[in-house]
Amino acid sequence: MSQKSPALQLFNELWADLSQPDFIWQVLALVVCLGGAMLLAFMWRRRHEEGAGRLTDISSRLIFPLSGAFLIGVGVLVLKPFVHVNLLKLALPLLGSMALVRGVIFVLRQAFPRAAWLTAWERIISLLIWGWLALYITDLAPDVIESLESVSVPLGKQRIDLWMMIHGAFTVFLTVVIALWIAGIIENRLMRVDSIDSSLRIVGIRVAKALLTLIAIVASLALVGIDMTALSVFTGALGVGLGLGLQKIASNYVSGFIILLDRSIRIGNVVQVGADAGMVTQITTRYTVLKHPGGTEFIVPNETLIGSVVQNQTYSDSRLRLVTTVGVSYSTDIELAMRLMVEAASAQPRVINDPGPKVFLTTFADSAINLELGFWIADPEEGRGNVTSDVNLAIWRAFRENNISIPFPQREVRVINQTTVNPDEVASSLPQKV
Repeated sequence: MSQKSPALQLFNELWADLSQPDFIWQVLALVVCLGGAMLLAFMWRRRHEEGAGRLTDISSRLIFPLSGAFLIGVGVLVLKPFVHVNLLKLALPLLGSMALVRGVIFVLRQAFPRAAWLTAWERIISLLIWGWLALYITDLAPDVIESLESVSVPLGKQRIDLWMMIHGAFTVFLTVVIALWIAGIIENRLMRVDSIDSSLRIVGIRVAKALLTLIAIVASLALVGIDMTALSVFTGALGVGLGLGLQKIASNYVSGFIILLDRSIRIGNVVQVGADAGMVTQITTRYTVLKHPGGTEFIVPNETLIGSVVQNQTYSDSRLRLVTTVGVSYSTDIELAMRLMVEAASAQPRVINDPGPKVFLTTFADSAINLELGFWIADPEEGRGNVTSDVNLAIWRAFRENNISIPFPQREVRVINQTTVNPDEVASSLPQKV
């Protein structure tokens, strides 16, 4: 390490300034600059405390170190002709590193808003940034880089050293995080646009995240110095894997984009796929979630939705017709029973009036006359069993008040020419065992 290192020279001059009387002016200038920066940060936060958004959040985090660095820079220019400013020169990179740490942590929080690991790694990331800054201040960074570069392994025609691997991993991580942060901003903006269908918004968000991540990885590898032609073998193997072993996964992803684009199934639709039925609560690029009114959730692969018949009860119209059947005795006033059933259905708040409830006489059964009540609801996502139960209960009450009985199957057995049976004769007529 050279003895003419600017960092060591700065530390030596600062150590020499401690015994000088004008060192107090450097301390006072530093206190004034930091106090002014704190005052500016306080005023900025108070002025924008009601503001919401990511730009307001990051500005409140960076206002103190950036304003402090600016004031200290002005102080260096003003005081340099009169006194030594070594203390102020040392404070500049420290404030710059503080701004860098806060910026990186903010970007990580925005890129991974639900990541629990970020809280534990926040201090480690801060220590890594401060530690690398300390190496640069002490001019030890070139020696560390040279030591890491001495450890290398051959990879084809290239040699990859430890410094390239660390540098590449950090560059890829940083560029991907920035890409995810930008994708989060795009997602936040798109979700606020109510004029665009929700399915199209989801498609835009997925495509933006995929493209930005791909661009970030390719750009970061190019910045590190890795030849992109070296990845041709990997991409070829990946294509073969997708064509053979991952064809189901690829099919589900393609089917997911088709569903989101053609809007045949949308969030909020009530659909039935085979024996599974429920309301669509989530559409991802691989599967679709159906939530049954009973609380059960079905995860249906998107390929199933594309390759099979799907009963979409709310595809073009959210109205749904429900049916309940009641049997009345043959002595009942049928017209009265039909009118009571219509009134019972119309009294329910979820039953709509256009089209209104209607009763049909379906069959003359053995023990009763079957009447079928059909009624429409406009909110099938709220459940069908509950409104059918309410209608049946109202019919039961109306029939009981008007003395209309609902018969049940009965059988009457008549014995003609009854004779007395002798048990001995019955026993003698049975086959005997030898």
